[in-house]
Formats: sequence, C-alpha cells, structure tokens
Amino acid sequence: MPMSDLSKPDRRRPDRFMVIVAHPDDADFGPAATAARWIDAGSEGWLVCCTSGDAGGRAADDDPLELAATREAEQRAAAAIVGYAGVTFLHMPDGGLANDLALREHLVREIRSFRPQAVLCVDPETLFYPDGGINHVDHRAAAMAAVDATYPAARNPMTFPHLVRSGLAPHDVGRLYLFWTNQPNAWIDVTATLERKIEALRAHRSQIDDPESLGRRIRSSAAEVGAEIGAAAEAFRIIDIDDDDEPPDDRRV
Repeated sequence: MPMSDLSKPDRRRPDRFMVIVAHPDDADFGPAATAARWIDAGSEGWLVCCTSGDAGGRAADDDPLELAATREAEQRAAAAIVGYAGVTFLHMPDGGLANDLALREHLVREIRSFRPQAVLCVDPETLFYPDGGINHVDHRAAAMAAVDATYPAARNPMTFPHLVRSGLAPHDVGRLYLFWTNQPNAWIDVTATLERKIEALRAHRSQIDDPESLGRRIRSSAAEVGAEIGAAAEAFRIIDIDDDDEPPDDRRV
C-alpha cells in the first residue's frame, strides 16, 4: 500500500474470509469489529479455533473437558453476535499447540472447504509488544500454521493430495490480514461495529471479570489505534499473496 494511503481507512472487503486463531475469544479480542463490518456489508465469514481453551481455567483442579465445553458455547454465542456463518473447533491441545503437519492439514481442509479470499490471523512475527507484553506461544503457533496453510499448502495439489481426491480442490487465498501486529500498514474504520465487538467479548463470561472495564479499554484502544485515520479502528499488516494490487474478489465498504 503506498505510503500516501496510510492516513486513509482501508475500504477493501473480501466476499469470503476466514479468521484462524488459537483459542476461543482470540477472534473477539482481535478483528471482531472488522469481521462484523464486512459481514454487514455482505461478506461471509468463518471462524476456526485451533483449541477449545481447555487450559484457560482459574484453578489447577478445573475440569478441562467442562471448561472446553463452556468456552466452545461462549464462542458460538459470540460468533452469532458478530455474524459468522459458522465456527470450527480443531480440538488441538491448549498450551501445547504446534505448527506441525497435523494442524496444517486441518487448516488446509478448512481453507479448501470454505474457499476464502482472505485469511485473518495473528502476525506470527509478533513476539514482544511495545508495552512490554509477550504474545502467547499458542497465538504464534496458530498464526504460523495459518500462514503456512494459506501459502503454499492450500493452493498446492500435491500437498495433502488425499484431500483433492476427496473433492477438496486446491484454493488460492489472495490476501492475509495479520492482526496484533507491530507493523501495521492498514487501518479499518470500525466505528459502526465496535459495540458489537464488545458485546461479543461479553459472551466469554468464563474469561471476563469486569465487562464494563473491558468495554472502556476496547473503546480507548480503538480510538488510539484509529488516530491514524481519525476514527475508531482496527489495525492490520496486510500481505498480498497475489501479484495484483486489488484482486477481483474485493468490494468496497
């Protein structure tokens, strides 16, 4: 994206997009307002959670199976608020997620099934944040797996050829939207859907202690991030996989 465009909101919109995250609630802390904006404008979105958050309890004796069921239910409720067409849980180990062939195959299956034009995931290069925070190891593993599944695996017929033989043809994803990035190059105006993001986060009752305080923090963060474009915003590092600057699947919002 030309430097002169950085002060303008990015208005491109894929017809179909997939959000790939490690845990239930990651997508809602991440790009939920962007997803809701695109869905309101006519896009179809699908959410993939690599784990069910079974290690996200508050005590060592919490039952991980009960917690996983709770968190899946919370994520389904949040996804309905955002407007996703559906949610897939891959049931990988929470806290032990690895970017291995097993996870990559699962993600390639999801991509070839839903056939998105854009994939949204955490920026896998983010390890430390400017404020001193550390990006969770599962976030980084899910992000790198999403990138590797998107390119080149999903488009290569010789990668997991049994999927092709079962009817899942190779698929080219045109663009990656990397969130929680230290290198943003695009900002999306989410003024109209920021409250939907906050409402979706409130569905994660097992993880949220003070929803009112959380709402204030989300609004403040969106205003700070959006100072670049003069509106509440979510920021992304966009990677165009195809050569064209604006693939034909894009719409404008």
